[in-house]
Amino acid sequence: MAKILFYITLILYGAATLMYLYWLLRTTITTGNIARKVLLSGFIVHILAILHRFSTANHLQITNMHDSLSFFGLALVGIYLVVEHRYKVTSLGSFVTPAAFLAMLGSSALATELHPLDPVLQNAWVYSHTMLAFSSYALFTISGGTAVMYLIQSHLLKIKYPGHMFQKLPSLEKLDDISHRCLNFGFPMLTVAIITGALVATSTWGSYWSWDPKQTWSLITWLAYAALLHGRLAMGWRGKRAALLSLAGIILLLFSFVGVNLWFPGLHAFK
Repeated sequence: MAKILFYITLILYGAATLMYLYWLLRTTITTGNIARKVLLSGFIVHILAILHRFSTANHLQITNMHDSLSFFGLALVGIYLVVEHRYKVTSLGSFVTPAAFLAMLGSSALATELHPLDPVLQNAWVYSHTMLAFSSYALFTISGGTAVMYLIQSHLLKIKYPGHMFQKLPSLEKLDDISHRCLNFGFPMLTVAIITGALVATSTWGSYWSWDPKQTWSLITWLAYAALLHGRLAMGWRGKRAALLSLAGIILLLFSFVGVNLWFPGLHAFK
């Protein structure tokens, strides 16, 4: 049943992605409303799939890339739906839902076997660490999506030939504000995720820090976003500079999340 629900989710996310992209190229409002409803339906089915998998394994599956990508997709879609409702930015879906769909597509290509979780890891700290980490990744991804939109909108204004897409994208001020707010929420979450991860490491491996590749690259990612947040708050970084740095942060985050787990041996490496 979990596999069926998973693939229904994949289909719904794919359909929503196509609808959001179509909405960006057309003027109809109806397409945007349908895309939102399809995405919400996929989100609900996705929750059911994860709950079913949880009940089957009797614990949260967090030890393989299949489930990690799935959880990331769930967090990304859930937070995006809140952002779209709050800011009325349907066009953002054209830049965020493809990331969720690709995460689910990648997840579908990986092993789905259920693995027993070390009893030491079955505690509230592990679950808190995981949820906070995925939520921060999702917020940073949305921030990256708004950065791409900012650069496109800025270019359209520069060439003085806005065209149809210019009418669909929010103002530069609104995009910068959304990106900044995502950073404001995401950075504290990542900070607490690292702290709770250190607590888990202490109880599991006897040391809060062991220079494990995942720990090291998480720290590098944290420092990068700390620098971006400091630049925004203390030095007034806005606009194009902040957008470019957000994109650089997403590349670093992607490597830390996927590349390190798959390619570097360590305590966090997925088998």
